[in-house]
Amino acid sequence: MQPEFWQERWARNQIGFHLPEVNPYLQRHWPQLGLVDGAKVLVPLCGKSLDLVWLASQGCHVVGVELSEQAVEAFFSEQGLAPQISRRGDFKVYQTSQIEVWCGDFFALDAQAVAGCSALYDRAALIALPPLMRAQYAERLTALLGRGCQGLLVTLDYDQVQKAGPPFAVSDAEVRVLLGEHWALDRLEEQDILGESWKFVQDGVTRLDERVYRLTRV
Repeated sequence: MQPEFWQERWARNQIGFHLPEVNPYLQRHWPQLGLVDGAKVLVPLCGKSLDLVWLASQGCHVVGVELSEQAVEAFFSEQGLAPQISRRGDFKVYQTSQIEVWCGDFFALDAQAVAGCSALYDRAALIALPPLMRAQYAERLTALLGRGCQGLLVTLDYDQVQKAGPPFAVSDAEVRVLLGEHWALDRLEEQDILGESWKFVQDGVTRLDERVYRLTRV
């Protein structure tokens, strides 16, 4: 999947993946991680998510990564924030006191960009990627984040034959193959959300499971 795909989605405002509220799984399960005040949290493929603001309100220093400059500028504008903007390598970095968003390709991110990150939040990254890129993404996360890093991962699972992604179906078995060697996985919650997802129903999907995992880098 090429970067142009996502740039076009944002340009056309085809952003059904964007939630107009803070993710309830995040609110419910994040406090269980027991992170210290000021913990630095990586949020890959963050879009203009309100989750960034919520994480900052919990005392976290948020490091988002987003390909679309339109999404990044919309986030800061809609939140009434005036970031400092700088260029760091291939990235344009927008930064306030508690939130910084690196605008560019996640796969070009280096360890210096995420130095000190002790937490991870992925609601829309893994499920946005096709199979080969999911494997590359998991490898990159493991390389970037050190032992003891904790986080939450939210996935969707459905019959991929019934609907093409994104968002892509990621089974529990695949999560464990991708991350199980280097991350301890604890499945916290699972819900069938098909009744809340009219687009999936219209496309003929008969099952739509949403799962939440707690991750710990080992």
